[in-house]
Amino acid sequence: MIPTQDASARKTEIDEKLKQEQDTLSFIRENLEKSDQLTKGMVSILSSFESRLMQLENSIIPVHKQTENLQRLQDNVDKTLSCMDHVISYYHVAKDTDKIIKEGPSGRLDEYLACIAKIQKAVEYFQDNNPDSPELNTVKARFEKGKELLEAEFHSLLTRYSKPVPPILILDLIGGDDELETQEEVTLDHLPESVLQDVICISSWLVEYGRNQDFMSVYFQIRSSQLDRSLKSLKEHFRKSSASSGVLYSPAVQNKRKDTPTKKPPKRPVFIPGTIRKAQNLLKQYSQHGLDGKKGGSNLTPMEGKDDVLDIEIDSYIHCISAFVKLAQSEYQLLTDIIPEHHQKKTFDSLIQEALDNLMLEGDNIVSAARRAIMRHDYSAVLTIFPILKHLKQTKPEFDQVLQGTAASTKNKLPSLITSMEAIGAKALEEFADSIKNDPDKEYNMPKDGTVHELTSNAILFLQQLLDFQETAGAMLASQETSSSASSYSSEFSRRLLSTYICKVLGNLQLNLLSKSKVYEDTALSAIFLHNNYNYTLKSLEKSELIQLVSVTQRKAETQYRELIEQQIQSYQRSWLKVIEYITDRNMPVFQPGAKLKDKERQMIKDKFKGFNDGLEELCKIQKVWAIPDKDQRDAIRQAQKRMITQAYRAFLQRYTNISFTKNPEKYYKYRPEQVEAMIERLFDTSA
Repeated sequence: MIPTQDASARKTEIDEKLKQEQDTLSFIRENLEKSDQLTKGMVSILSSFESRLMQLENSIIPVHKQTENLQRLQDNVDKTLSCMDHVISYYHVAKDTDKIIKEGPSGRLDEYLACIAKIQKAVEYFQDNNPDSPELNTVKARFEKGKELLEAEFHSLLTRYSKPVPPILILDLIGGDDELETQEEVTLDHLPESVLQDVICISSWLVEYGRNQDFMSVYFQIRSSQLDRSLKSLKEHFRKSSASSGVLYSPAVQNKRKDTPTKKPPKRPVFIPGTIRKAQNLLKQYSQHGLDGKKGGSNLTPMEGKDDVLDIEIDSYIHCISAFVKLAQSEYQLLTDIIPEHHQKKTFDSLIQEALDNLMLEGDNIVSAARRAIMRHDYSAVLTIFPILKHLKQTKPEFDQVLQGTAASTKNKLPSLITSMEAIGAKALEEFADSIKNDPDKEYNMPKDGTVHELTSNAILFLQQLLDFQETAGAMLASQETSSSASSYSSEFSRRLLSTYICKVLGNLQLNLLSKSKVYEDTALSAIFLHNNYNYTLKSLEKSELIQLVSVTQRKAETQYRELIEQQIQSYQRSWLKVIEYITDRNMPVFQPGAKLKDKERQMIKDKFKGFNDGLEELCKIQKVWAIPDKDQRDAIRQAQKRMITQAYRAFLQRYTNISFTKNPEKYYKYRPEQVEAMIERLFDTSA
């Protein structure tokens, strides 16, 4: 059991806690009551605020809607007014732009194009909204007028500023002086930059908005004329320049050359004036002398003026070919900035036609002139074709590149000219070879002293001219070949053909000389004639590269010529056998010194001396006027004759010195051996 005291204490404690809890409960109740009162007050306030808001909303919303409608109406009015202003502006475009359009675009292209743009928009508006309005016709007419003036400005700018390129600048452009390190690349500014930009701007507008391609025709016509005039001015420059120096370069290149004296001269695309002219003069002289039956004059002075002009014409044509390539390249670069891409090739084709046709016509005229000359048996004409043809073939890769994309007829013009030149050149070469073979044996045309015949010198001179054009001449001959080997054309094949041709000419020459030598009644003079011509031919071959060309197909040509020369020397020496015959012991008895001779024996000895003396004098008199131009050959033949004659003569004198066969020995002992040698030494010396 719990003690009574503890129970009492426990009860007291519980009572206290109960009291505390009751106090707390009373406090909570009081607070809840206060909270309810506050809540009721707040609800009353909010209810009152909500009521007022509802009253305000009911008052404001109608006003707001009305204001919004008014604002929308205001915006619509503003937009309508703006559209009206915009539409009305189209009706005033013609009037507003009238002055600017009439005055044209010159000097104010940007402003003018802006006016055209306004007119174009007006046209589009009326077409879309009022296609039947008279205003549409008005602005259309104004637009067409503006376009016409733009086209006129395009034409005017090109005409006014398209000038021929000065010849000096062209010569700088094609000078090709690769050796001069200080030389700057030459560029052509066909139009001032501001003008070029205007032209580009107009062409772009005409393509995009004008729907017009007529300006392309205007462009190629004006630029074509400028290109042709540039080439013609270059030709005129050559005609006016002095041909004596053979140098027609611009001062710019010449000055640079002075600053760099150790550099090599520029690589010119031309031959050296005068070299071919000299050959032509000699060959023309020969053709007149050998084929027309008349002696050609030895004075070439009357032909000099004509041939100087020929040199300049050939040099001019060759330079014009190079100039055309460079100028055409420059024209194409200019064209690409102005003409739309898909029209560039066609426009360029039309642009270059006039200048190209003139060049090809001039080339055809050269071919025709060569053909007429060949018909007159003037084979020197082929020498005119060589430098031109060589340059055309060298320039052909650049030509092909420039003409890339043009019509086939345009591309084929240069190959056709090359083919024509090769054909006429090959014809001239073949006919020249035949003329060498068939040159008639005319007695009055034969050198009386047995020297080198002009047929030989001209044939060699002609062949030497081929050395500078070996590839060209070989290609000429190859172009006429129909064999399968010709189809696989190569430089070696060409070289062999040229070698064969040269051998053919030399063979024909040899046959003709042999025939001509028979004109001489004296076989010794005939031998001297052949010796001189064979020796001249061999020396000429050796001094030039002709011997290397000949050896391609005739390896023993040099040996064969030396054998021919030696044969003629031996043939000539046989002319002295009759003289030597007098101082030999053939058919002579042996005489003892001091023995008395019979009259018949004395006469035999006298006849020996007289025959020798007379024969010696006669041969020396005749052969003294003969000629052997080659000093080495002349000296060698003299020495051989002196050895042969004096050796026999000394032996002859020794046999009859102590034999008394005459009372007047000075009559028969006419010459001492030394005198005989001196007489022989004067052979082939017309000055002696």
